[in-house]
Amino acid sequence: MNLDTRIPGPRSPADFADSPLARVLRQPMILGLFLPTQSGGWSASAAPRSTSWEFDYNAALALRAEELGFDLVFGLSEWVRAGGYGGKIRFREDSIDPFITVTALAALTRRLLLLSTIHILYGPWHPMHLARFAATADHISKGRFGINVVTGFSPAEPLMFGMRRQEHDLRYEMADEFMSITSRLWQSEHNFSHDGRFWCLENAFVRPKPRYGRPILVSATGSPAGFSYAARHSDLAFITSPAGANVARAIEALPAHTAKLKAQARTFGREIRTIINPMIVCRSTEAEATEYYEEIIRLADMGAAVGYANHFKSGDSKAWTNHVPRERILGGNVHLIGDPQQVADWLIALNKAGCDGMQISFYDFREDLEFFGKSVLPLLQQAGVRLPVN
Repeated sequence: MNLDTRIPGPRSPADFADSPLARVLRQPMILGLFLPTQSGGWSASAAPRSTSWEFDYNAALALRAEELGFDLVFGLSEWVRAGGYGGKIRFREDSIDPFITVTALAALTRRLLLLSTIHILYGPWHPMHLARFAATADHISKGRFGINVVTGFSPAEPLMFGMRRQEHDLRYEMADEFMSITSRLWQSEHNFSHDGRFWCLENAFVRPKPRYGRPILVSATGSPAGFSYAARHSDLAFITSPAGANVARAIEALPAHTAKLKAQARTFGREIRTIINPMIVCRSTEAEATEYYEEIIRLADMGAAVGYANHFKSGDSKAWTNHVPRERILGGNVHLIGDPQQVADWLIALNKAGCDGMQISFYDFREDLEFFGKSVLPLLQQAGVRLPVN
């Protein structure tokens, strides 16, 4: 029996009223923390900070985020060569695996959604592997586990696996078949066989099944092919500003960008939520925040910043084309630099521009998360975009 990859898979976890995802989606603004599981975090700077890629540091961040009422944590995945992206800081040379990391966090946390990025087209991945591994993580986390499916835009990464990067839109066709098969494995109570364009299975079966139909599915995209994939498969779409990191330009460009994706999902009878990645530099006054930002820029490791910018130039990602190398010093997708009220106002404006969630990054994660929780989060609660968390 061949699998029709256009047949929808199991229901979204959002369709189950008691699922962790459904609970999170009741928030007017989803709030997430983008864990720094890679050395240097998001910033190519040598300015002093506590930020660390090590598990204990990230676990402490996750626990504190949960205490503050955050909804989710998120780990990226990338494969870098010796020296990372360069510079004296050897930017991102060290990186712990997000799948293992967030699964381990399931044993420590009780409420956070735990999202892991996975390059499904690299190396030995097969739909059978992902179906079983993700179902296991789903049970360990009691339905809180999710997969950020990425196809890999870098030409260097697949070479490490003895592969070459496939053409951009073809990768999304491959991802569509891969995840359609995986969803069928989560759904089917019988063996099934599939002789497809990219994958073959004979009498395949996986059990136990995920608790709420399937794990949470996420994708990170900005291209037409990526939007088409997300519209069919994803619960959450991790988007970038099509206008670069300047927040005013981002707020102007995002409504049309997010509306297009959401309208496309509705053609499949689905609802999708969008999440963006603000990098927040916040202090008690705007002057103090500006001074903090200027110190990060003054101590930039330009070798690392240029190396990271060249990494994006070498790939075929459509999402970061209007982001300039200087913006890679601080990193993140949209830069919010100001006092607590300014930062809160910008987050609310991004939310009104069609971004359902904020996947926040900081320069000094431990200290800046604490300041955000004390000074910005109460303003979001007062504005009604963050509801009390039980």
